Amino acid sequence: MYLTTALVLVAPVAFAQPATAPAAVVEQAQGVQVPAAGDPAQEATAAGDAALAQGSTEEIAAETAVTPPEGGAVSDPQATPEAAAVESPDAELRAEAADWFEPIPRAAELPSGRPITRARADLGRMLFFDPRMSLSGVFSCHSCHNLGLGGTDQLEASVGHGWQQGPRNSPTMLNAVFNAAQFWDGRAEDLAEQAKGPVQAGVEMNNTPENLIATISSMPGYVEAFETAFPGEDDPITFDNFALALEAFQTTLITPNSRFDQWLMGVDGAMNEQEKRGLQAYMDAGCTTCHAGVNFGGQEYFPFGLVEAPDAEVRPEGDVGRYEVTQTEEDQYVFRASPLRNVALTAPYFHSGKVWSLEEAVKIMATAQLGTELTEEQAGDITAFLITLDGEQPQVVHPTLPVRTDETPPPSPIDAAPGANAAAN
Repeated sequence: MYLTTALVLVAPVAFAQPATAPAAVVEQAQGVQVPAAGDPAQEATAAGDAALAQGSTEEIAAETAVTPPEGGAVSDPQATPEAAAVESPDAELRAEAADWFEPIPRAAELPSGRPITRARADLGRMLFFDPRMSLSGVFSCHSCHNLGLGGTDQLEASVGHGWQQGPRNSPTMLNAVFNAAQFWDGRAEDLAEQAKGPVQAGVEMNNTPENLIATISSMPGYVEAFETAFPGEDDPITFDNFALALEAFQTTLITPNSRFDQWLMGVDGAMNEQEKRGLQAYMDAGCTTCHAGVNFGGQEYFPFGLVEAPDAEVRPEGDVGRYEVTQTEEDQYVFRASPLRNVALTAPYFHSGKVWSLEEAVKIMATAQLGTELTEEQAGDITAFLITLDGEQPQVVHPTLPVRTDETPPPSPIDAAPGANAAAN
């Protein structure tokens, strides 16, 4: 079930907590879920949440339960893809798939090892939804990365400051923590560095670090939240900490328990015969060269048009990709391989956003990257398989934001001159 309204955040992320922490935590915007009377497990969960809601920075691992579909059952809750590959009608296919793919884990960790605390994630959630982080007071992170729309805005290219259209399609924020680098050209090595880009981009939020900090510092609610999220710091309200808070929140935006993940872990009924044919065709065609691993991509860079250049509309000549970052000729028209998790939710496709049909995108990739002309049946089967990568969507409450004061800088006109940094996506 895909949830498109403001909902409760169940953060599948490792927060610091004693080893005796409850297995699942349900967080609400204004407190914690009230447990049923006499339920010790739920009472323990509520007690743990209450402590965290008051500013504790202890970590807690929130587990996401596997829910088998009709016709399937999880035989072993500790199963691995390798163990699930034996004694099943799907054993051979599952064993081959396990060589290429991993299920989304129940908790995400930052490659940097930086702590992810409940206080930081809560602060990052407020910043993510707050349009006052933009110069005009109109655009928030959520404007282009709508969590009810697969973490995108479903536009060819996002619209930002001055109603300008950006140069590229907005990548999804879902599962971005698993990517080796951020943006289509990989110019940000992690989520914290990525968070600093859009807020300063002239075609997006068009703000400056100085105005951003002045805005945040003028609101007591934010001052308290930063002090709680970054305890012991003399000056917690910094641009770096702004980025770290957003990083912590974005790390919670993962989508476990897709039908493919269930199947990979041993639930034979999680995928139908067409979807399994599509998985086999996907691997046989060589799609795994670029789109494998836990996120089905997001790890390496490849020329778009490796075998045959797509139409100029799909691959505009003016966007040379990673070359803009490295200034290396070999990087002309090179882009980070898109992660394919939740791909059915993130149309339109490619960095140009010019293709609205997932099946058409599959055909273009086969021709451009593999030199393969797929049959209609193959394209349909692969498309059906890709739909099984849709996972459980993060359930997020739109937060009540801190109240402005007389010291809060007023928003600038929506048509104010863009900043010097015009890069986007």
